Amino acid sequence: MLTWNGREDTLASLETVSRAEYEPLVTVVVDNGSADGSAAAIRERFPWVELVEHERNLGFSGGVNSGIARARDLGAEHFVLLNNDTEVDPGFVGPLVAAVERERVAAACSKVYFMEPRDAIWFAGAAYDPRRGYQGRPDGYGQRDSERFASVRETGRICGASVALNGAALDELGPFDEDLFFYTEDVDWSLRARERGWQLLVVPDSRVWHQVSAVSGGEGSPVPIYYNLRNSLEVVERHAPLGPLGTWRRRAVLVGTHALLAARRSWRREGLRAVRDAWRDFRAGRFGERP
Repeated sequence: MLTWNGREDTLASLETVSRAEYEPLVTVVVDNGSADGSAAAIRERFPWVELVEHERNLGFSGGVNSGIARARDLGAEHFVLLNNDTEVDPGFVGPLVAAVERERVAAACSKVYFMEPRDAIWFAGAAYDPRRGYQGRPDGYGQRDSERFASVRETGRICGASVALNGAALDELGPFDEDLFFYTEDVDWSLRARERGWQLLVVPDSRVWHQVSAVSGGEGSPVPIYYNLRNSLEVVERHAPLGPLGTWRRRAVLVGTHALLAARRSWRREGLRAVRDAWRDFRAGRFGERP
């Protein structure tokens, strides 16, 4: 679990993780340079947690990679990534581990719901074709849970909110790309896995509830718009190079959809500035944390 200035969310999430029904289970929390007392509060309330503290924000990729490294040092074979603004079902770990222990399964995702209403799906898999610009919503987004989402299924990309990673797959594919910093690093890793013949699954018996982008201001806010656009441009061109016409058509779709999303929000000016900055930084090859 990664936290950055999210003390109360992290403590609430750890309270649910403390009831997880799986053994042996080690919980590693990475504090990404929080200034809100997160580390001290975690040590006080959950002394059994293995805490990794950084002096600055390393982004999702850097933070998660350091947490995986600590878990490896503690003897872990598989690794469950969990957002700090989630609530978990006590039995969420076991089905994920069983799935990644199947042959050539790189990762297994939980079925993720919105916090409210509790049976509304946020993620139940997603198609991802890097040749396209706009990918659409995840499978089941906003729909009430039903039998349609009751069986294990393949997904085109993983969701970093709650996903188990196979240790052998990590050895072969490498860690998350720290240049991407925040957002789309899970897509890049997914595409690497698919290119090497690994499967990605969604396991509906593993259930998690998610506040959705709490640390970045919510879906469609300027922070996700910037990182999603900049990193998506990089990831699709990395994994699916097209000719000049196809490249510019795909770029136009990506920039246009993000600009439209920004224009519909109350923070329209900041959102459109995020689109402009994302395009500028992508073209200049500037990655990592937003300048």
